[in-house]
Amino acid sequence: MARNKEALVLLLDVGPSMHGVLQEVENICSTLVHKKLVYNRSDEIGVVLFGTKETSNELAKELGGYKHVVVARDIKVVDEETTNALQNLPRGTSPGDFLDAIVVGLDMLIRKFGNIKGKQRMCLVTDAQHPLRDPPQGTKKDQVDTIADQMKRHEIKMDCIIFRESGVRHNAVMDENDQLLYHFRERSVTKVVHVDSPTSLLGALRTRNVLPVTVFRGDLEVSSSFKIKVWVYKKTSEEKFPTLKKYSDKAPASDKFASHEVKVDYEYKSVLEPDTVVPPDQRIKGYLYGPQVVPISSAEWEAVKFKPEKGVKLLGFTDRSSISR
Repeated sequence: MARNKEALVLLLDVGPSMHGVLQEVENICSTLVHKKLVYNRSDEIGVVLFGTKETSNELAKELGGYKHVVVARDIKVVDEETTNALQNLPRGTSPGDFLDAIVVGLDMLIRKFGNIKGKQRMCLVTDAQHPLRDPPQGTKKDQVDTIADQMKRHEIKMDCIIFRESGVRHNAVMDENDQLLYHFRERSVTKVVHVDSPTSLLGALRTRNVLPVTVFRGDLEVSSSFKIKVWVYKKTSEEKFPTLKKYSDKAPASDKFASHEVKVDYEYKSVLEPDTVVPPDQRIKGYLYGPQVVPISSAEWEAVKFKPEKGVKLLGFTDRSSISR
């Protein structure tokens, strides 16, 4: 699995208590897919729905149980079909069991990648309002421990987004479910976020992972005799769209193997001999100096090029109020 490639499984609660917010869930998940299509086309996404009337997953076929959990899309490279799978989500008729959904999503990742290292993540969206089924052996907390151990072994992370409107009263079932999700956070790399409005879902669902990269590693020079080793990171940076590529529509639409690529070749020819191509070793860059063109070789350019040294120096102190933020 490539270093910057991510495999994501969306675990979406479509039970009766989530019907009022499913439209926003569809919009947010579609936005996530569109961003991956632009920035991370090699990422893979799977979709699991729970709280459905039907049951369709490999664990239910092989072991039984895991009812009302449907694999709407296997883990595949993100494409337009992924967006289609997230449109018009079914309105389920059964209360969602998020532990069953987590196990199904975890099983999908393990079957797909095994021991291959890489970025693997599950994203759970639920209101966690309904009681979970009791496991065949042990307690629900024991079941969470078992799942968390598998997540750590395969380096799988999870984001839990719990949606509850501000007017919903807590009860013993909700408290138990919250404690189970918090236990995931203690035992594995899991983040738990509570949101109380549909618009808050957008900020809770992470669309892109960016690793921080140092822009400078060296000395912070306080004085000529006092230096501190520092690493400098960017706090914010401008997000730029990927570079657009040339696209050709000359190939027939029915040709599935057409690359639609446009290749550009440059040839340099002499003014005195228009039919003769000048090879690279006979070309040199020229720079305008008034009406004349002055030839400068790469060696001469490197000799006169300004090469500053990187460094961070303390120039002085000022009052905090004078710095605009």
